[in-house]
Amino acid sequence: MFAADEKKPAAASAKPRALDYAGQRAEKLEPDQMIVYKRIGDRELKLHVFLPDGWKASDKRPCFHIIHGGGWQGMSPLRMYPFAADFAKRYGMVAVAPEYRLYKPDKSVTVFDCVEDARSSVRYVRSHAAELGIDPDRLVVSGASAGGHLAAATAMFDTVNAEGDDLSVSCEPNALVLFFPVIDTSGEGYGQAKIGDRWEELSPAHHVRKGIPPTITFHGTGDTTTPFAGAKSFHEQMLAAGNRSELIVTEGGVHGYLMRKEEPYTEAVEKAAAFLTEIGLCDGKTN
Repeated sequence: MFAADEKKPAAASAKPRALDYAGQRAEKLEPDQMIVYKRIGDRELKLHVFLPDGWKASDKRPCFHIIHGGGWQGMSPLRMYPFAADFAKRYGMVAVAPEYRLYKPDKSVTVFDCVEDARSSVRYVRSHAAELGIDPDRLVVSGASAGGHLAAATAMFDTVNAEGDDLSVSCEPNALVLFFPVIDTSGEGYGQAKIGDRWEELSPAHHVRKGIPPTITFHGTGDTTTPFAGAKSFHEQMLAAGNRSELIVTEGGVHGYLMRKEEPYTEAVEKAAAFLTEIGLCDGKTN
């Protein structure tokens, strides 16, 4: 995955890092709309919106809301542009990639703030569904790595809400699509050092309950950043709680594996779309 500073001039002795498959595609894509969903001081947080062919504001399209990763402290929605474009252009969904405040080591921005922004972004989309041409009851939230954690957070951490949010608008999605997510923030997983003593409050693997939306998770057994054991435990707990859960396992897959080459990326998109179509949250391939 590329960090926010990758486009800065490289040092004379360093070679520019080659972009992976998703990065190469992202550079060629542009959102159709940019919408401010939240203001914090003088900072505007925007939704990067990709629209399907033939879109009208009066439509009631399913929505694919995808959140970027980067350890909560790097990257941007650009990283998720290929997913957003594909679910819009290939599957007829309105796709949204939100910005969020990025974690700072001095704790001026915390992971709790990242969670608040993710939840705010979903509330905005649902409450503005009529303008966005979206069916508010067919809202899918997705994310990769730390973005997968923030996606799960929209369904799970009901007490973490931004001041000023309209809590009468639910931010719980109708389904989750998680790509190699941060799912266990304990010392056995990822994130404890950044979250601190309150890590368990933000650990999806420690908050599984009955009623979590249908979830499909993609994870590699060779992931040492967000260890596979966390995804496996989350999946097993989801099933034990009576929730719908699918775990797509790639043997030996390292962190970010499905973003690196075209074949695993395309396979993941198609399997995610098939899962969403089966549960009525995607209308199937449009082109």
